[in-house]
Amino acid sequence: MFKFVFALFILLPLAELYLLIEVGSGIGGLSTIALCLLTAALGGILVRHQGMRTLVQARELMNQGQPPAEQMLHGIMIAMSGVLLFIPGFLTDFIGFVLLIPMVRDYLSRWIISAQLSKQRKGGQVIIDAEVIDPNKHHLP
Repeated sequence: MFKFVFALFILLPLAELYLLIEVGSGIGGLSTIALCLLTAALGGILVRHQGMRTLVQARELMNQGQPPAEQMLHGIMIAMSGVLLFIPGFLTDFIGFVLLIPMVRDYLSRWIISAQLSKQRKGGQVIIDAEVIDPNKHHLP
C-alpha cells in the first residue's frame, strides 16, 4: 500500500505536468489557465449541488429509521471529487468529474460495502456489541 501511495504522489503530478504542457502548447498558456479555472468553478457548483442532494437523501433515510451508509460513502466521494477538481490539472479534473456521476458512485459504494461484508464473513464471526436492559428493573442513575 505504501508503494502505491508513494507512486501516486510521484506519478500523478508528473502526468499532470505533462498534460498541462501539452495542452498549453496546443491552445496557449492563458487558455490553459482559463480552462483550469473553468473546470474548478464548474466542479465547485456541481459538488455543492450534489452534496446538498446527498445530504437531503441521508436525512430522509434517517427520518425513516434507516442507516444512511451509502449516502455517507457518496458524501465522501463527492468531497474527494471537490478536492480533485480544485487541484490544477486535467487528469485530476477528469477523475473528479467521474466521481460526480451518480451511477459511478453507486457502483463504487456497493463495491466498498460488499468488500467490507466479505471481509467480515471471512473472519467467520461477526461481533455485535450490545447491552441488554431489563425493562422490569428500575435502575437508579
